[in-house]
Amino acid sequence: MTRTLAIYGGSFDPPHIGHTLACAYVLAAHRVDAVLLVPTARHPFDKQLAAFGHRVHMCELAVRDLRRVEVSPIEGELGGQSLTLRLVEELQRRNSDATLRLVIGSDLLAETPSWHKFDEIIALAPLIVVQRAGHVTAADAPVLPDVSSTELRRRLHAGESTEGLLDAVVVEYVQQHGLYK
Repeated sequence: MTRTLAIYGGSFDPPHIGHTLACAYVLAAHRVDAVLLVPTARHPFDKQLAAFGHRVHMCELAVRDLRRVEVSPIEGELGGQSLTLRLVEELQRRNSDATLRLVIGSDLLAETPSWHKFDEIIALAPLIVVQRAGHVTAADAPVLPDVSSTELRRRLHAGESTEGLLDAVVVEYVQQHGLYK
């Protein structure tokens, strides 16, 4: 019997309630056995990110109650520039018994023509599109809240509330480690 793994990659800087809800939605609405939450080691456009280890740990905290979500540090092992095709190929190599799917937010659909060999990516891992507020592409699909990591970093830096947008345990971790100051 083949298992199906949904790959959900991103910066997760920090991982917020929208990311957690996306994982729960994919598990509930699609025939997948697990979601692999994959923080990028290095942003493909050289955007400054919190340290990889911090983002991996924050992801683990954010999805700690979702038993079929696994946080994968594979991007740190691969090194170099983060490319979705390279990630999907390596995950297929490591999970040869699995069918792969790629989870992306509807806000990213317009960018996919600029992705490196996008046609090869979706041949290996057909898309699961998660609808985000402000970027709805399917009228009959539920829409996740429009939560912005950029806005959350600004709020954390300014000492403003992130209640309802960021898991309290993640906020505690951010404060303990002095992130986003």
